[in-house]
Amino acid sequence: MLALPDLRKALDGRTQPHHRFLLERILAHIDFLETSLQEIQQQIQQRLRPFEEAMTLLMSIPGIQETAAAAILAEIGTDMSRFPTAKHLASWAGVCPGHNQSGGKIRSGATRSGNPHLKGVLAEVVWAISHTKNNYLSAQYHRLARRRGKQKAVVAVSHSVLVIIYHLLQDKEPYTDLGTDYFDKLDVKRVERHHIRRLEQLGYTVTLTPNQGA
Repeated sequence: MLALPDLRKALDGRTQPHHRFLLERILAHIDFLETSLQEIQQQIQQRLRPFEEAMTLLMSIPGIQETAAAAILAEIGTDMSRFPTAKHLASWAGVCPGHNQSGGKIRSGATRSGNPHLKGVLAEVVWAISHTKNNYLSAQYHRLARRRGKQKAVVAVSHSVLVIIYHLLQDKEPYTDLGTDYFDKLDVKRVERHHIRRLEQLGYTVTLTPNQGA
């Protein structure tokens, strides 16, 4: 990096008075923009004070920072009684993939247009989540991205995040992560149910006894 004296030498013989005038105007404009941004940020902080509890709740979810939390609250508010269920909120937002999501599985189906501003913020949140580790939402994203592609994974995890937000705001409780191994446990249960059902169809009565050494 050049030191200030070196930068001054670099300008010698190349900068005319009209250049300096234009540079002064550019720097003045940059100062104006920086001051304006600070004033806007102060206004945002002031208006967010009544929503500190809701902000804290949302930021307990991996991938949601202050800016994203504020943008989400600006779109959905804090009163979840306006939506009968989390499904209604997801449908209104347009992140309910064909109304066919269950247990981490996504069946084919189109999403409605919904709220483009909220969908954009949620997509950014999911992108941040995809770069985290050791949490349920990240595991869900990567599991679905491998099977269905990144775009469908973003919609599915956006749906999950919004459902979580609904319950956090409704129950006033911070997010509790299900763990990165949630889907592995889910697969074990699914295999158990499948084989039990098959044996029962063959006329057996099945009782499972866990291996104590497992």
